[in-house]
Amino acid sequence: MRAVAARVTRSLPTSARMTCADNTGAKIVQIIAVPKYHGVHRRQPAAGVGDLVVCSVKKGTPQMRKQVVHGVIIRQKRPYRRPDGTMVSFEDNAVVLITDKGEARGTDIKGAVAREAAERWAQIAAKASIIV
Repeated sequence: MRAVAARVTRSLPTSARMTCADNTGAKIVQIIAVPKYHGVHRRQPAAGVGDLVVCSVKKGTPQMRKQVVHGVIIRQKRPYRRPDGTMVSFEDNAVVLITDKGEARGTDIKGAVAREAAERWAQIAAKASIIV
């Protein structure tokens, strides 16, 4: 996992629900924790594009439901600024599930992947169809 050059706004707090953009069987996941988040007292941990999150699967196949999994956020609705000055936003919030070693669990990723997430996670960039 590498550092991100852009100033990514952390727009997804804990308990946020988002779609799962891979073919692991999960449809909707909920953020339950953000590892390596260092905030201030009483502030909800939040995550942005390229961040690692711990999720609970809310909707999906019976084998996937109620599992606690790790994921990487690949899209967010809230605009964030890139170093060249452009503002980037997507039409939904999406996550890709990964293993404990940082490898993508699914074999296919639906939709676009933010460049910040692709630079930080090489396994996700290899399986992405579109990198924006």
